[in-house]
Amino acid sequence: MEPGHKHVPGECSRIAPVLSRIGDKWTILVVMLLGDGPMRFNELRRRVGGISQRMLTLTVRGLERDGFLTRTVFPTIPPRVDYELTPLGHSLLTPIQQLGSWAMQNIDLIEDAQRSFDHASERDAAAKAPLPAAGMNGFK
Repeated sequence: MEPGHKHVPGECSRIAPVLSRIGDKWTILVVMLLGDGPMRFNELRRRVGGISQRMLTLTVRGLERDGFLTRTVFPTIPPRVDYELTPLGHSLLTPIQQLGSWAMQNIDLIEDAQRSFDHASERDAAAKAPLPAAGMNGFK
């Protein structure tokens, strides 16, 4: 939404699933990799790294359903399946790359904030920890 736009619940409910899809870490990686051109399933899986076959299948199916990529089956033995970004998928590359650049520019600040938060949380937890009960320290 642009600044000054009012919150419209009906629009939010339409946009939420799209934001969920494109905000998923596997989606971002798949879209980035397919930005280099069409790719077979197993090549995509190797290049993504750390993704299960099931999760990659769910990711590419969702991207296909949303119109971000196409799945082409070639009638060979065994069948060959290629995935390729659609024009809509290519249009998603720019904001993903911008978001990645922003993350790289701000990673030090983010990590500093995380350390400060974790340190403060540990300090707060230690301050709230119950004191040992009398006689529990082994002395009578």
